[in-house]
Amino acid sequence: MSKDHSYTHQLEALQVGLVRYQQAAMVSGERALIIFEGRDTAGKDGAIKRIVEHLSVRHTRVIALPKPTERQRTEWYFQRYVAHLPAGGELTILNRSWYNRGGVEAVMGYCSPAEHEAFLRDAPRFEALLAESGIQIVKLWLDISKAEQAKRLKSRKDDPLKGLKTSPLDKVAQKKWDAYSEARDEMLRRTHTPAAPWTIIHTDKKKPARLAILRHILRTLAPKDIANDIEKPDPRVLYEFDVEALGDGRLER
Repeated sequence: MSKDHSYTHQLEALQVGLVRYQQAAMVSGERALIIFEGRDTAGKDGAIKRIVEHLSVRHTRVIALPKPTERQRTEWYFQRYVAHLPAGGELTILNRSWYNRGGVEAVMGYCSPAEHEAFLRDAPRFEALLAESGIQIVKLWLDISKAEQAKRLKSRKDDPLKGLKTSPLDKVAQKKWDAYSEARDEMLRRTHTPAAPWTIIHTDKKKPARLAILRHILRTLAPKDIANDIEKPDPRVLYEFDVEALGDGRLER
């Protein structure tokens, strides 16, 4: 069996699992929130596409909020996200989330140091409240190497079909690599909690990363009769964050 055929076969089996999971959630009223974070070009869009491809449009929402309006800038920071939290039987996927303040906003100077510190203090409290209310939270950090990011940024620039993926932030992603690494490390260290732990995925190779993500989601969210049939993700690709990862080479520098 070729690698491509094997990938397609595994992907389809996992997508069937996702359909079965959603059917069960619609009956039980389970609420789930998946947060996708990571550097530019880390593969968030591609992974999300494979997750939602066969799911119910009515019970699945993918949220990618634009920059806040002037009015929203005066609101409680988490306020504009609350309206998008899942109701019974729903799955909400945040393609970037309140963690913008833990990364992009802090690195680019879009928030003050005091606002950044308040966010790092308050995010675990906010997520604990969500978890206590019954929302299942999956937080994913997609990690990519600097060389692979440079390759993908060039591909975006050269391919007109990827024109909608480009943004002004692309121009500084490589220049501010170290600053983003520092912000990531502090964010992971301070917001990794039992109620809402971080999971790290190496995404230089897109297909293994996608399969690992789908396996993790099913093993985390699906009922046991579905989850038990899913193989564990490759630990070389996906693992739960721990503080030792900040210095042992598992996170890209």
